[in-house]
Amino acid sequence: MSEPVLSDPAAPGPLRGIRVLEFSHMIMGPSCGMVLADLGADVVKVEPAPEGDNTRRLTGAAIGFFPTYNRNKRSVCIDLKRPAGLALARKLAAQADVIVENFRPGAMDKLGLGHAALSALNPRLVYCSCKGFLPGPYEHRAALDEVVQMMGGLAYMTGLPGKPLRTGASVNDIMGGVFAVVAILAALREREATGRGGLVQSGLFETNMVLVAQHMARAAIEGRDPPPFGDPNMGKPWPIYDVFDTAEPGAQVFVGVVTDTQWRGFCDAFGLADLLAHPDLATQAHRVAARPWVIPRVAEVFRTFTKTELMARCEALGLPFAPIARPAELFDDPHLLASGGLLPVELAGAEGAPDGKPVQAVAGLPGLPVSLPGGRLTLRRQPPRPGEHGIEIAREAGLPEQEIAALVADGTLSAPDPDAAAAAD
Repeated sequence: MSEPVLSDPAAPGPLRGIRVLEFSHMIMGPSCGMVLADLGADVVKVEPAPEGDNTRRLTGAAIGFFPTYNRNKRSVCIDLKRPAGLALARKLAAQADVIVENFRPGAMDKLGLGHAALSALNPRLVYCSCKGFLPGPYEHRAALDEVVQMMGGLAYMTGLPGKPLRTGASVNDIMGGVFAVVAILAALREREATGRGGLVQSGLFETNMVLVAQHMARAAIEGRDPPPFGDPNMGKPWPIYDVFDTAEPGAQVFVGVVTDTQWRGFCDAFGLADLLAHPDLATQAHRVAARPWVIPRVAEVFRTFTKTELMARCEALGLPFAPIARPAELFDDPHLLASGGLLPVELAGAEGAPDGKPVQAVAGLPGLPVSLPGGRLTLRRQPPRPGEHGIEIAREAGLPEQEIAALVADGTLSAPDPDAAAAAD
């Protein structure tokens, strides 16, 4: 397999010089670590020895989790149930700036790796716990993205009436990881003034509530629950704000007409002079009220255009529009390709392929949706193999070669098979 072009792992970044020790799995913690790593921090992912993070072996809808959220990191696999492994983890924590963890409540404390223990060892440490719930009555509950979507109103707002539906992405896990980064950066800034770190937390449930806040505000204003977005009878604030069929079977386009100026241009461009002149459509409010008979008329016109023709006309008019894309189509999106929005990520970290064969493919996966003064953030390291950097990290921690060899020999520290690594390359 040809090696994708990477930038220098030591290339300058806003967080260069910050060492992060990540104890995490699934999405929330890894997404936090990924953002920090993309920004230039040295993120060391601590995985269980010998096989690494169980997220690597997920299947079905979760098969892409590991390669998606673990780029630009280094991996060390440690058996934390052994005293020598725990001692190594504590030595690494003593030299770190940040700890990120997203395990069940109390799990890190039982290992002796909780905030109290590690802050006593390293007072400058910023310790970030990514949790299901912030401190309160729910804090000891187990949580998943789906759980907090259901209890936090997001599934209600997404689905059909009486049929709550989780969103098609792990929005709370990802955003919760991003909010964790915000908290970490704030704590690092405060450390500059005080010289001390501290405990910060990000909550999955509380993240969900940020997403639902606009609907809570509407409920308070109107005195009733808003209808879910899946309700075909949900009132929309604009006359045209819908998904339409085109002349091509299965090819759909979303089109919005949301201002008076857009309405006039829209009617002129699509031969709807009768709608423009209609006295019952003189104002935005009138047009919204007339949606039941205006939308079928517009849909009839749109079905005479191919998808490409309809999008070209909408773009010329400056209307909001979008093709209804599927994930596999996005690898060829011209904007993502031209803007550096896709990074050549190896998928070999996903070990749960249905046929059991190792995954070797490289895919263009989305980078962070930001541009800094130096441009878009790049791929510096591929998602690591289990324990890929364990020996070099142990050396950086100051362990002598004889001790490292002993840790590898008894399974406390896992080192990848060099022959297997060469075959993967």
